[in-house]
Amino acid sequence: MWKWIGGIFAVLLVVVSILVVNAIWFKPFSINVFYERAMLKTTLDSPQLLTQLGLLERFGIDGHNARLDDLSVEARAQSYKDLADTYATFSSYSSSDMNQTDSISYAVFDYFLQQQMAGERWQHHGYPVNQLFGVQNTLPSFFVNMHKVNDATGAEHYISRLHAVHDQFIGLINDIQQRAERDIIPPKFVLTASMEQIENFLSGGPGENLLLTSFADKLADTELTEAERTDWLEQAETALTEAVFPAYQNLYASLESLQAQADNTAGVWKLPDGDAYYNHMLKQHTTTDLTANEIHELGLAEVARIQADMQAIFSNQGYTSGTVGELLAQINEQEEFLYPDTDAGREQILADYKSIITDIKTYLGPAFRIRPEADLDVRRVPEFAEKNAPGAYYQSPAIDGSRPGVFFANLYNINDTPTFGMKTLAVHEGIPGHHFQLAIQQELDGLPTFRKFVPFTVYSEGWALYTEQLMYELDLYGNDPFGNLGRLQAELFRAVRLVVDTGIHAKRWTREQAIDYMQANTGMTESSVTSEIERYIVMPGQATSYKIGMLKLVELRNKARTELGSSFDLRDFHDVVLQSGSLPLPILEQVIDQFIEMKLQIEKAA
Repeated sequence: MWKWIGGIFAVLLVVVSILVVNAIWFKPFSINVFYERAMLKTTLDSPQLLTQLGLLERFGIDGHNARLDDLSVEARAQSYKDLADTYATFSSYSSSDMNQTDSISYAVFDYFLQQQMAGERWQHHGYPVNQLFGVQNTLPSFFVNMHKVNDATGAEHYISRLHAVHDQFIGLINDIQQRAERDIIPPKFVLTASMEQIENFLSGGPGENLLLTSFADKLADTELTEAERTDWLEQAETALTEAVFPAYQNLYASLESLQAQADNTAGVWKLPDGDAYYNHMLKQHTTTDLTANEIHELGLAEVARIQADMQAIFSNQGYTSGTVGELLAQINEQEEFLYPDTDAGREQILADYKSIITDIKTYLGPAFRIRPEADLDVRRVPEFAEKNAPGAYYQSPAIDGSRPGVFFANLYNINDTPTFGMKTLAVHEGIPGHHFQLAIQQELDGLPTFRKFVPFTVYSEGWALYTEQLMYELDLYGNDPFGNLGRLQAELFRAVRLVVDTGIHAKRWTREQAIDYMQANTGMTESSVTSEIERYIVMPGQATSYKIGMLKLVELRNKARTELGSSFDLRDFHDVVLQSGSLPLPILEQVIDQFIEMKLQIEKAA
């Protein structure tokens, strides 16, 4: 009997070995295995992404936590070669006999890979060092918010990563120089702001640096002895002195050397084939074929429509003199809507955001069945980066549940956080905006792993903006006209983005023209507007995705409601949208059409 069992085990071992070898080195028998292999390859090439996702730690695999991403030109060239190889294998699978779910996965993977491969032509365009998401900013944030130190191994990996900054920045600096040789140089104000951030990071020396103080905080939460913690901190300070600080100083010198070649021209039209590059970025971010001029005209129409609604509210509240922008600027300065400009005031903002999120949850019943399992926290944007950071942003939870989703609020200028706009911002960045969409996407079962993480900006940002209107429809603002003005101001802000992004990059507006237009039409503070416009300058096309995505979601919801009539259930619609994961708009429309058809068939059968 045991011989028989042993024989069976041997056969199974051989079969498993064949499957593993096939999956790793050859075309997998199953397209689902291929998807997982492609996803694994992508993440293995990015140790920082692996740390962020927390995919492998549950299996006791953590060596990637000692390494940083390779930012060299050579590594990027290899990534495009890998993409071409992956697509060639993918194309050899047939989709003709797939079920609906698998067909959608096939279409999404196809769209995403083609989108990524299209970027090869433009791989030297863009600015890897900039005031918004440049490496000089994102790397410290990664160390502080992503790298976990639970024991001596985590501490050892932290030290290794500090030393790795030196080589990472060598690749980065070489990349910047190669871009400059192609006349791809950031505007002067981008270089200046990035250099100021580096100066802020280096100020105070290694002993007071954020990467050391945050490491001390992490060590304090472990069971390591005081002597062990002291030793690790000494090693960290040495790494900062020998690797991190010199790397940042070399980066500073590289940016300084570009100042003589740089100008303040804002739009990417100035770059080689700049107009074609911008069209590519619009396609990337909107997943549509809309032209820059069509998007610009849409923005102007939306600005006029939203301002008319706001003007009516202002009139009802006794504000009858001035443009919408002037009236918004007026109430933005009213003391009743502002927090004190103190540490206590900033702490109160964070506390109030948490209370608002708790309140929002009580309104969700009529619209949602599905909720994310991951928690949501509210934190302040790190102070070293907040001057040039956006007003708020969301960070997805770790897939292993070890880190919640985080809504980061920028408290640099406290007057940028008037109370009447806080509910809307909490909806967008938190619940049911980004936290619902991104956390639920990561938690999806029964889909290939890539669909839990594939990013389509028009979908995620469109959803977040859509939920702002949705929560108004669910009566979140009640009888609060100023809260509704805050919502409309946020939508107006996204409509203005359509105008200024295309204005800067296609119609050759200057930075100052764009600032003047946005401030005149939104009533936002000058510091906030300046930060936003400089964001669009280094992220061409991204700002157009919000309104394009929102309008498509509203259109699809109206289509479903019209065709389904009394059988339409808002919860069903949102279930389909959220449980499909991030999608390009043409595929999202296909999914909703299939949902409508299925519901009609069920109704007919009944």
